Amino acid sequence: MAVRDIDAADEWLADWTARIDAQAARAAQLAQRVAGLSAQARGRYAVVTVGANGQVEGLELDDQMYGLSPHELSDEILTVMRSAQAHLVSMVAEEVHDTVGADSETGRAVIDGFARRFPPPPPPSAPGDSRG
Repeated sequence: MAVRDIDAADEWLADWTARIDAQAARAAQLAQRVAGLSAQARGRYAVVTVGANGQVEGLELDDQMYGLSPHELSDEILTVMRSAQAHLVSMVAEEVHDTVGADSETGRAVIDGFARRFPPPPPPSAPGDSRG
């Protein structure tokens, strides 16, 4: 009977090791996929592209932006950038779902980390609006 117990323990250990290896491979795949992401958002006068860490990688301004005050222009750029970053969160969530699973501890941690760093932007203010 002791041999069966040892065989069962060996089998359990082999299964556990295989699960850990598969989980590590999925986490590595997630990291690789997320590293390649970029998101873009468009506003009235600006288009902003952000990279996988939320950093601005591209900024396009419409010629109509010359009619804006510096405050209005900065509000536009920041609002559009935050929209792109919020879109990045949803893209990361898709990658998490497809790799490690959104219900896994790793998946929840990754999604929560991005969501805390890049919350949804406030509603945009219209040019001339004194909110700020």
